[in-house]
Amino acid sequence: MIPDLDAELRSLSEDADYFGIADLTPARDFILAQGGEQVAQYPRGVVIGIRLLDSLVDSLPTRDPAAAILYRHNAYDVVNAALDQIGLRIANTIQRAGFSAFPVPSSKRTNDAGICSIFSQKLAAHLAGLGWIGKSCLLITPDYGPRVRWVTILTDAPLSPTGDAMEQRCGKCTACVDICPVQAFTGRPFSPDESREVRFDAAACDQYFRGMEKDGGVGVCGLCLYVCPYGRKKKSNVHKRE
Repeated sequence: MIPDLDAELRSLSEDADYFGIADLTPARDFILAQGGEQVAQYPRGVVIGIRLLDSLVDSLPTRDPAAAILYRHNAYDVVNAALDQIGLRIANTIQRAGFSAFPVPSSKRTNDAGICSIFSQKLAAHLAGLGWIGKSCLLITPDYGPRVRWVTILTDAPLSPTGDAMEQRCGKCTACVDICPVQAFTGRPFSPDESREVRFDAAACDQYFRGMEKDGGVGVCGLCLYVCPYGRKKKSNVHKRE
């Protein structure tokens, strides 16, 4: 552990709602299969999360085109850009300290066939102890459910992990399974030993988005994100950073 570097990285993320450090070594085989040696070589991940605005998420069930445009702009474009900016500052700081750093874009598909990115942001947040992977295959936080977007900076800096992988707390709830318009979720709980396909039909979800985007429409759904009971709990307290 490098106390001064740890403190500096935390200070760089002060505008975010979540900060964590994940030990990625237990998931190296999965990371290697998804992104190759370029990303699997890093044993640590610095994880930053920004909570989405409830006013935007709560507008999703209306299916109003204007609300979809505003959600897409603020909850995707603006938040992703903010996360990427924080990620770049953290990566530069780690590099100046003499270590390697690789910022993973907060939302950028790199594999169309697999319908995924080069690295799983939710995996890093899970391993940092910030939440669990729910039946929706989203990262669920105890405070705000899945209403958070993430960015990860991969590194070889010897930073101390902030926690361990959190056990799932979905229980018998199937709200996300029941609301999905294309029945993309099977309702099966997450297991690190099983492929995503046993829980989630990513192709069905992707096709649904593409259908909405025809003729200039906006590809926004988010009903699984909206309906999660952990996210719909209204709390006045500010999240206590790890």
